[in-house]
Amino acid sequence: MTSLDDKPKDQENDDRAADSRTVTEAALFEAFGGVRGMVETVVPGLLFVTIFTVNKDLHMSAIAALAVSVVLVVARLAMKGTVKHAFSGVFGVAFGVVFAMMTGNAKDFYLPGMLYTLGLALAYIITTMAGVPLIGLILGPVFKENLSWRTRNPGRKKAYAKASYAWGLILLAKCAVLFPLYWWGDTTQFGWVLVALKIPPFLLAVYLTWVFLAKAPPPIDVFAEMEAAEKAEEERKAERRAP
Repeated sequence: MTSLDDKPKDQENDDRAADSRTVTEAALFEAFGGVRGMVETVVPGLLFVTIFTVNKDLHMSAIAALAVSVVLVVARLAMKGTVKHAFSGVFGVAFGVVFAMMTGNAKDFYLPGMLYTLGLALAYIITTMAGVPLIGLILGPVFKENLSWRTRNPGRKKAYAKASYAWGLILLAKCAVLFPLYWWGDTTQFGWVLVALKIPPFLLAVYLTWVFLAKAPPPIDVFAEMEAAEKAEEERKAERRAP
């Protein structure tokens, strides 16, 4: 008798867990750009190091990388897709081109991106230590919970803290590999190592974020709450006006 009574509850819990995982996957896909976003991140650097490996021509390599970044943005616009990831790629490549052209050192093409990675790693760790995990600030609007997790959903705040620490430590580990190679490694070898380290650390961080959030309490939809409050207020006003 008890097992029959408990079965619907177990099924309901399983359904909620499945829904939470689905929502989390969709939110991470939207926030970090999915497969296409990863491709747009990798292609310019890959093209740069490929051309430089072949002919050691810094100008041709830089122009090709910048050109393909622009093409990716145009493709996004033509397909009416989200362009924030492609635009960020263009700006990153443009800064790299400027640095490399100014110094004449091909490795400097990658320097702005490396500094950004280091800064982002520190931001993840520092904001988490301050009680406002950066990953929560990024994903809160995507989950329609905004900052409700800070005061109303402690389990979710803990999950965001774990995820932010994971991102910070993974990016710091990546920097610990790249910066020594930047100073002492061969330009071509350094470029290929950097390209190889584009996706795996990112996928690991996204996977850990998914694990932490899938086990966390569901987000509080503050937008739905505001809509419900507005509807209730309208109903109260209608009742007052009624004879």
